[in-house]
Amino acid sequence: MDEIEIETGANPDAAVIWLHGLGADGHDFEPIVPELRLPAALRLRFVFPHAPIQPVTINGGMRMRAWYDILQLGGGPEDEKGIRASQGLLGKLIEREKSRGIPASRIVLAGFSQGGAIVLQAALRYPERLAGVLALSTYLPLAAKLAEERHAANAALPIFMAHGSYDDIIPLARAERSRELLEAAGYRVQWHAYPMPHSVCAPEIADLSRFLQDIL
Repeated sequence: MDEIEIETGANPDAAVIWLHGLGADGHDFEPIVPELRLPAALRLRFVFPHAPIQPVTINGGMRMRAWYDILQLGGGPEDEKGIRASQGLLGKLIEREKSRGIPASRIVLAGFSQGGAIVLQAALRYPERLAGVLALSTYLPLAAKLAEERHAANAALPIFMAHGSYDDIIPLARAERSRELLEAAGYRVQWHAYPMPHSVCAPEIADLSRFLQDIL
């Protein structure tokens, strides 16, 4: 699995592993690093992995970068095998950061759309406390399995959830339902909605920056 890395200072002591959305690649969120305007004292390693290339059902079986297959838009049956495979890939990236000297408690998982679904899937089940999660324009996958699979280590994990009120790919209501499920399970969700489509906007980036500074 190849990825792009950007370090904001020498000898980083924290990491942000950021997963892109369907059909994009690791370069998609590279430009966000300077836009976050993080203080120089925060020495971060941003890791932007590329999803594997696989056929995607909703796109007529066309092969593209995807963290899992999407069988139909707006919900319905989920590609559990694919979701769990990408959860495993993300787990390996966390282990690699730990092997480079960054403790789990200084690792943030971030993701947009499909990537956001994978970071929620992985973080809530991870056996060591992580620093936090950024779940952007996304939803909670395999929600029915969370109660039996969640790990107590991340019961108090700070979660930043953001969504566009004009999102026509993942409707706002679906994201709100995911937020309600998380809150009902006792998670602390910092929720933001913005007047945007399935994308990222400047006020969101400013809020993301504050959240990162708070948790790190």
